[in-house]
Amino acid sequence: MDSDLHSLSRQLIELRIEHADLDAAIDRLAEAVEPRDELLLRRLKKKRLALRDRIVHVERMLDPQEPA
Repeated sequence: MDSDLHSLSRQLIELRIEHADLDAAIDRLAEAVEPRDELLLRRLKKKRLALRDRIVHVERMLDPQEPA
């Protein structure tokens, strides 16, 4: 069980780092003068959203909420 929690914690850290890197890449691309690749920007934002969903999922696995 401890190794599962450690593995999930490690996965959460890696996902957060990947999300931050993607966030920075999106910011750089959005600030680019011209030509700006709108399709690439949309794809990166979609990937960032999927990463955020995975982060929330792992957080819930690590700290499940008590039923009300």
